[in-house]
Amino acid sequence: MKDEIERNEAGNGEAGKAGTQPVRHKLPARQQLLPLPGLAAISLYLLVLAGVIVLGVVAGRHYPPLFLIFAAGFMAASAGLLMLFRWAWALALSAVLLLVVYNLWIFSSQHQGAALVQGLLNLVFFLYLVRPEVRERLR
Repeated sequence: MKDEIERNEAGNGEAGKAGTQPVRHKLPARQQLLPLPGLAAISLYLLVLAGVIVLGVVAGRHYPPLFLIFAAGFMAASAGLLMLFRWAWALALSAVLLLVVYNLWIFSSQHQGAALVQGLLNLVFFLYLVRPEVRERLR
């Protein structure tokens, strides 16, 4: 009964008509522009990583100055994900995947538990980013 009412309200014709499609409601324009909470968390994570890299380069102990390229890429991906750009999604996806591989390699060679935790966290972010619901919201 509810389906018949929705079909009639949407103007799809008679309720008993063969070949009618179910009614799909589109999200309001404002709700479509809001980022998913996971994308906001990943953006914040990439921004924190960029800050750690910048501080490591400035201190001169942890990273060479060439790593500032990674920091700039992380910042661009972070800002672009919040604005739901597809290029930022691709950049964040590649960054997270490379971080998974790097951290799991560090864990396998040096047996550092922190690298395993960060590698698994990056793997969760990668699996979130490849979800169809996330890809549909990008422009």
